[in-house]
Amino acid sequence: MNEFLAETAYFGLFLSIATYWIGWKISKKVRSPLANPLLISVALCIAFLSVFHIDFETFNLGKNGTGARMLQSLLTPATVCLAIPLYEKIGALKKHPAAILLGVFAGVLACCGTIWLMSRLFGLSRGVYATLLPKSITTAIGMDLSDQLGGSANVTVACIIFTGLFGNLVSSSFLKLCRITDPIAVGLAIGTSAHALGTSRAHELGRTQEAMSSLSIAVAGLMTVAAASVFANLY
Repeated sequence: MNEFLAETAYFGLFLSIATYWIGWKISKKVRSPLANPLLISVALCIAFLSVFHIDFETFNLGKNGTGARMLQSLLTPATVCLAIPLYEKIGALKKHPAAILLGVFAGVLACCGTIWLMSRLFGLSRGVYATLLPKSITTAIGMDLSDQLGGSANVTVACIIFTGLFGNLVSSSFLKLCRITDPIAVGLAIGTSAHALGTSRAHELGRTQEAMSSLSIAVAGLMTVAAASVFANLY
């Protein structure tokens, strides 16, 4: 099976798209943060490769580079597309510039600072440290940033998914516990810490929360690129 698929063009690409489509269908029927299309796709791909004893290189590279790795070429245009929600919400940014920029900056600083501190305490290698730095931003930016800092892009994706799922599950309850009820503050907190998966939770809370969360994804991504570059040199 492994040898046959190694000579099959687009096997990894087809498997990735097919499993994501299945995950998307499941997420539409099962209203749960755990029913995330990306998470389901990863689980199904791992299960398929394990059952049929297919190695990762065959899945990723395929025949003449026609495997799942082709999807990485879409990361650059996906990153550029993040300018769209930023443009759409530019009115809110102009209306509350100080609150939004300072709020997102505080979140980015807290994230990078916490990772630096915990990495020091647990004696993590620089590679692991660089892998964790982009954990709270969207995948499109996080993968490239992880590569540039010397981390593992694949592990970074797993960290980003886990961060988003955790934020989706606990963000609402945690903010209530902290008595943070302002819609703008709630949206900024969720978007900055839990990116797109968190924004799906903000959507359930209200239009203002969703708008602020969407805006903070793009702003936090830009700030994290700058902050992570600085923090990477501190380790």
